[in-house]
Amino acid sequence: MKGFHWIHRSYPRNFIFSKPLAGAALISLFSFLFLVLYQPGDTHPGYHFGYVATMAIYCFFVGLSVLIATLIIRRIPFFSIKKEWTAGKEILAIFISLIVVGLSIYLAAFMVEPPADRWNLATLLNSFRHGFLIGIIPFGFFSTVYARIWFATEYILVKKDSMTETGGDDHESVIQISSQLKKENLSFLSSKFIYAESEGNYINFFIDENNRAVKKMIRNSMNNVEEDLAHIDHIIRVHRAFLVNLKKVRMKKGNTLGYQLKLEGVDKEIPVSRNKTKEFNQLVKKLS
Repeated sequence: MKGFHWIHRSYPRNFIFSKPLAGAALISLFSFLFLVLYQPGDTHPGYHFGYVATMAIYCFFVGLSVLIATLIIRRIPFFSIKKEWTAGKEILAIFISLIVVGLSIYLAAFMVEPPADRWNLATLLNSFRHGFLIGIIPFGFFSTVYARIWFATEYILVKKDSMTETGGDDHESVIQISSQLKKENLSFLSSKFIYAESEGNYINFFIDENNRAVKKMIRNSMNNVEEDLAHIDHIIRVHRAFLVNLKKVRMKKGNTLGYQLKLEGVDKEIPVSRNKTKEFNQLVKKLS
């Protein structure tokens, strides 16, 4: 879905997920101060405790639930690699955390509220509502602060190379890639190469044919392909899964977290890892 392509963009991991203990303590403290100072209309003292003590107990469980949720989330393979954190993962992780917060409020109420029939859906949903209202502020604060970094992007148009304009010359490099199975070969001019992307045990090459990006697949590893193309200075590995032709780059946008590239003839944005930005900038400057 083109309208939601932004959810796959690299995004700084929320402070609460990066520092679970400190993040949980901040949420617990924020929740306590908010409830004690503002005393929302639907809050009240517990059965055995005064208002302040009741709110302290609730906020302790809120902080504990955030700590548990963030520690679990960080250990789930989908969320575990910080360098692969995206806007979509940020939103999903916050949603999961707030669900856990709501559940903790629901269970904590059995300790502090007057005896009542609390085993019902309406009470559970009300606890989730409180969890979202309390937790979304600190989570949203850190996400908003980091979003300023995310959106503070720079756009640089990379100059077209004369070889690209003319379609190459008689001395242009011919790229030949062999399959690991030695049953197939792929051959094309270096000026026609746009980018390559790994997909499992295969590499997808996108080649310019009559001003149209054509996908060609061959069984190989990105490491092998990178070695095969190391002699061509304008082809660089910008990410563990991507190789690009710098002469096809038309625009970059990004910040200290990495770049997103727009290439000639394709709609897909290609990521540049944080540890590759320096090399990328040096080579672009050299070729421009």
